[in-house]
Amino acid sequence: MNNNTDLHDLGVAQLAAALRAKQVSAVEAAQHFLARAKAHQGLAAYLAIDEDVTLAQARAQDAALATGQAAPLAGLPIAHKDVFVTRDFPTTAASKMLAGYRSPFDATVVARLAQAGCVTLGKLSCDEFAMGASNEKAAIAALGLDAPQPAHNPWNPRHVPGGSSGGSAVAVAARLAPAATGTDTGGSIRQPASFCGITGIKPTYGRASRYGMIAFASSLDQAGPMARSAEDCALLLSQICGPDPERDATSLDHPAEDFTRGLQGSIAGLRIGVPAEFFSDGLQDDVRTAVEAALKEYEKLGARLVPISLPRTALSVPVYYILAPAEASSNLSRFDGVRYGHRAENYTDLLDMYKKTRAEGFGDEVKRRIMIGTYVLSEGYYDAYYLQAQKIRRMIADDFQNAFKECDVIAGPVAPTVAWKLGDHGNDPLADYLADIFTLPASLAGLPGMSVPAGFGEGGMQGSGAEVGKPLPVGLQLIGNYFQEARLLNAAHRLQQATDFHLRRPEGF
Repeated sequence: MNNNTDLHDLGVAQLAAALRAKQVSAVEAAQHFLARAKAHQGLAAYLAIDEDVTLAQARAQDAALATGQAAPLAGLPIAHKDVFVTRDFPTTAASKMLAGYRSPFDATVVARLAQAGCVTLGKLSCDEFAMGASNEKAAIAALGLDAPQPAHNPWNPRHVPGGSSGGSAVAVAARLAPAATGTDTGGSIRQPASFCGITGIKPTYGRASRYGMIAFASSLDQAGPMARSAEDCALLLSQICGPDPERDATSLDHPAEDFTRGLQGSIAGLRIGVPAEFFSDGLQDDVRTAVEAALKEYEKLGARLVPISLPRTALSVPVYYILAPAEASSNLSRFDGVRYGHRAENYTDLLDMYKKTRAEGFGDEVKRRIMIGTYVLSEGYYDAYYLQAQKIRRMIADDFQNAFKECDVIAGPVAPTVAWKLGDHGNDPLADYLADIFTLPASLAGLPGMSVPAGFGEGGMQGSGAEVGKPLPVGLQLIGNYFQEARLLNAAHRLQQATDFHLRRPEGF
């Protein structure tokens, strides 16, 4: 490829093909994206890069490509959300608690993508310990910046990119990386993918190893890819998934599969369930319009829309915000200043060191969730809150199984609105929590879900000056039954063959 300026226009499939055909070298691709990461530091997407490490990995992949024995994604640049531990880059979970931390090993997801030939560009911003829906909770300064700030939505930098995988969504949308890894606990891949106009998929819980992924809520956390298209996500997911029983007790004994194999299959006769609860009064009109237009496209492709009900949708918010903080309170107890991470400088005894270390190291949202979690697990409240929430979680999972008797996939909005302005939710954590109402049910049930670009809403066009005329992306959420990732990716791919929303790019990138 003679013109390197075109490199960032290529998706994963196209760039991997260009690398195999030796139209571009892995070193050239890596240099190109590193230069873009530096040129667009103002977006605050990257928390760390290391050119020497990246270029050494790229040279190794060029050597493999020269032999003709290269792995399927040899030389493909990728960036990782900063909750995956990496040997060659710092891992902070965007928290002061882990500032400067270096892991002695790579997370399984990172290692598998490296085995597939991927070259790591760096680490991406997220909400602290993956706790947030806007990326405004990042507590580590991004590359080239002096103080922590949220990543900026490239469609309108005054708006949030979504969270917690906000940096990953920004990097892909702004062409700072062809693809990125994310994690989804309650919607943290799907919601930022929706807000930034890219494609992201969360597989069935347990399909991707959680080993080396800094834990937030162990029964909910799941890794997945974020890229521009369903085809790109399929290529990456094929490498990420697979059992890891020796390292992750929650890893499912389910073989890896090639998710690209069924992309081109017809969706004629596909039954798409449309839950009434996902189209309630809380859904903004501009989002509703875009999602309904996408559903009409599916009808043109031969799919059939089936009205269904997920009656406990509204309960998913209180259930999630009991269970996830409970698990967070347990998981984050390891950050005590004794072994690694931040330690308070001045303390009188061990208990005082614990208190001051955790008060200094954790941000407000993390502290809030630890306190909620500790409360619901305490004597006298465990039965009233935690156990009840677990019972309702089972009922939510049953609702989905009842729905899947009538349909093959479920479709609806990812979020009730487009991306809101930075600071709009201020100190109102409930506003952030309610933004996850459509993504939480699938997470609680452990089902695969994805976000597919479905158009644009008018939410970003309010205001004056620079903000006028900047509509913001809307994502269509697709939810499948357990192990039905291939069916979701097929449905998403067919929609992307009929529309061009996934090809649109923010102005200036």
